[in-house]
Amino acid sequence: MSNQAEFQPLNIAVLTISDTRTEENDKSGQILQTALIEAGHQLVAKQIVADDIYQMRALFSTWIADSKTQVIISTGGTGVTGRDSTPEAITPLLDKTIEGFGELFRHISLADIGASTIQSRALAGIANGTLVFCLPGSTGACKTGWSDIIKKQLDSRTKPCNFATMFPRFLEK
Repeated sequence: MSNQAEFQPLNIAVLTISDTRTEENDKSGQILQTALIEAGHQLVAKQIVADDIYQMRALFSTWIADSKTQVIISTGGTGVTGRDSTPEAITPLLDKTIEGFGELFRHISLADIGASTIQSRALAGIANGTLVFCLPGSTGACKTGWSDIIKKQLDSRTKPCNFATMFPRFLEK
C-alpha cells in the first residue's frame, strides 16, 4: 500500500480582467486555462470582464457563491495605473487574505523583472470557501504565479501542506 497521497482535481474558474482583451488575444487567460487542465484540474468557467470594480465584483461574487467553483484565478488589473482596480474589487469580498501569496509572488518575480516587481499588487484570499488568486496580466507573471506557487498549492500531493486538502476546513466555524 502506497504512502503517496492521491491527486484531487479541483474546479477552477479563470477570469481575465481587461478593457482590450478578447478570446482571440487573451494569451494570459489561455496560459492559465491550459496549465490547469494539464495539471489535471477542471476548468468550470472562463470569462473576460472589463477593468471595472462593479463588473468584477459581480462576476467574482457569482463564482464565489457557486459551490462548484473551488478556485478562481484572475489575471490583470493588479498594477498601479488608474484603471488597475482588481485589489479594490476583490478585497471587500474576501473572508481571509493570504498575505504570503503576494509577498512570495513579488519575491520570485524579482529574479525576472528586478525592482519593477514592486508595482505588482498580486494577492490571494478565501471567500465563502473559494480560493481566489489575483495575478498580473502579463503572460510571464501568469506563468510564474502558476508554476512557482499556485500549481503546487493546488496539488494535494504537495508536502508538508497545500490548499487542496484544506477545502473541507475553509468554512469551519
